[in-house]
Amino acid sequence: MSCEALKFGSFTLKSGRISPYFFNAGLLSTGPILSILSEAFAATIVAAQQPSSSNPDHSTPIPPFDVLFGPAYKGIAFAATTALVLHTHYRETPNIISSNPETGIGFAYNRKEIKSHGEGGSLVGSSVSNKKVIILDDVMTAGTAVREAIDIVRKEGGEVVGVIQLLDREEVGKDGASSTVHEVEGIIGKGRVKSILRMRDLIAWLKSKGMQKELEDMEEYRSKYGLKD
Repeated sequence: MSCEALKFGSFTLKSGRISPYFFNAGLLSTGPILSILSEAFAATIVAAQQPSSSNPDHSTPIPPFDVLFGPAYKGIAFAATTALVLHTHYRETPNIISSNPETGIGFAYNRKEIKSHGEGGSLVGSSVSNKKVIILDDVMTAGTAVREAIDIVRKEGGEVVGVIQLLDREEVGKDGASSTVHEVEGIIGKGRVKSILRMRDLIAWLKSKGMQKELEDMEEYRSKYGLKD
């Protein structure tokens, strides 16, 4: 909230839902904030690669991978800075993180418009062809944007083995019943969508701050679109 990346009010989302809060990760744009953000992404990735001893059947660990993909435009900074943190902070565990410890983790992002001159193509950065890829994104509601990112990677010959989002809104998907996260996991594998923060964390934070009006609006929204499990 200090940089207005998180706002409370009334906002129309890409999904068409009217939300009492809006998260704009594009405003997470200073060195200190990006440092914290990329460290959180990296730590979440590494944790997601470990088997869950408490509930081994619930989650499939994300396997060693090759490339971080950041959907244009907000995801570009996520992928670049997280690739750097993985190299500087986790180089002692390359066999866990990377499919190829000698080259380390690359990063790539898509162009909004396909370039017809120069090197051409729709992607910039590391090749994703025949590579295992993790997508880094800000937030998913109905999952439209992340599905588009998965399609982009697949068309370029890559395999998406995980999705890490900054904020999980914990909402039902397009069918109005199942979880958006579970729908995406149906595409890339059970347990392979992870998040740094969740809607329940925002609600707990509002309670701690005594922001009653915002809390009531969030609870009402969750009763309509939130997960029921």
